[in-house]
Amino acid sequence: MKGLELSRKYYEAFGAPMLAAEFPELAGTLAVGLVGPGSECFGFDDEISADHDFEPGFCLFVPDELDSRTAFRLERAYAKLPAEFMGFSRQKIAPVGGSRRGVIRVSDFYRNKTGFALGPDTPDEWFSVPEYALAEATNGELFAPGDGLFAAIREKLLSPPRDVRLKRLAGRLLLMAQSGQYNYGRCLAHGETAAAQLAMNEFVTSAMGAIFLLNGRYMPYYKWSFRALRGLPLLGDQADILEYLLTTGNGEDYRDFKAESVEDLAQKIIAVLQDRGLTDAVCGDLEKHAYSVNDRIADPDVRNRHVLAAV
Repeated sequence: MKGLELSRKYYEAFGAPMLAAEFPELAGTLAVGLVGPGSECFGFDDEISADHDFEPGFCLFVPDELDSRTAFRLERAYAKLPAEFMGFSRQKIAPVGGSRRGVIRVSDFYRNKTGFALGPDTPDEWFSVPEYALAEATNGELFAPGDGLFAAIREKLLSPPRDVRLKRLAGRLLLMAQSGQYNYGRCLAHGETAAAQLAMNEFVTSAMGAIFLLNGRYMPYYKWSFRALRGLPLLGDQADILEYLLTTGNGEDYRDFKAESVEDLAQKIIAVLQDRGLTDAVCGDLEKHAYSVNDRIADPDVRNRHVLAAV
């Protein structure tokens, strides 16, 4: 059973009745769901995932104005819920706000993930938050919306400002150009096969980042990035070739095909940029497209920063 399904069933069986019976005054106040770190929050969990941080439990996101005494009562009530459910055992919880599950103040959750109680607002704030952290702040599922604050911040994070997205995309494209279209071949020409593979690693990471951005999604922590990539509707089918670029050597039997694959993927991404009107460049050089994307940024302060400022 997937962790999200287990969490929902546990909430419906025990959490919702407990809240209705013991905290009727909080009806419509608490957001409930499973969001945050862990493969189960992304829906990527399997049999191996159950060896740690996997349990029947859920998050109770409480507003900041909730008094500490009520929060403590909530935590105690949550702790008293059944320890076993559908063959899985709950883990011991930490004090209020100190666990992946249980009672968590809304501001604590978003501050932990983004550094800001209500999420980032200014470009500088947005650029300071890693994309994997934004992925963890917006994954999972809400079983109950509560007073709407948690969901509103979540929606804000899912719709970053256009200038922020463009700056990140421009940076990813430039790194793809430098690493894959330029430095990979030069490293091989110098006989530096290890350096060539480092260049290829940078190309793959940057290409994946660009594909996630073009899909309007955040690339998660690296160990789940390929799993998430394969599920993307746009260019998700490039996961196999990107895996090939990472996992093969750089000898004579591989290098030409790898270089050709870099160019093929570059052209696919350029086609998307052109189709969406994000670039005026008419060439196969990703660097020129990176600067053309950057030129579309409306805020002159953001546009005039170094093209790699957001990555």
